[in-house]
Amino acid sequence: MKFIVDTQLPPKLASFLESKGHDCIHTIHFKDGHLLQDTEIIIIALEQGRTIVSKDSDFSDHFYLKGAPPKILLLQFGNISNNELIEFFEKYLDVVISAFERGSDYVQFSRNGISAT
Repeated sequence: MKFIVDTQLPPKLASFLESKGHDCIHTIHFKDGHLLQDTEIIIIALEQGRTIVSKDSDFSDHFYLKGAPPKILLLQFGNISNNELIEFFEKYLDVVISAFERGSDYVQFSRNGISAT
């Protein structure tokens, strides 16, 4: 899959996804980096066919108001260390990918599990 990882998430997550064979970029790799607006991230995702990985509920709001595309992976872990976040992805990435492959456009991922729409 192709992902764009939002600003408030660690670049380490993008590196992890790449190590698992996914085409992944982090917003820090763009000119405006951490200052990219949500609308700019959406445009990048649409133009490049990427799924947005974020913990920003604004993307959830966008999905429910306008629908897909782009696809959204919303992380709802609250306070979590980077290493613990990677551990969750290590354990459940296949389930997340499977949800998108089955046709989901919006997936929520938290300590309590994964839900897909």
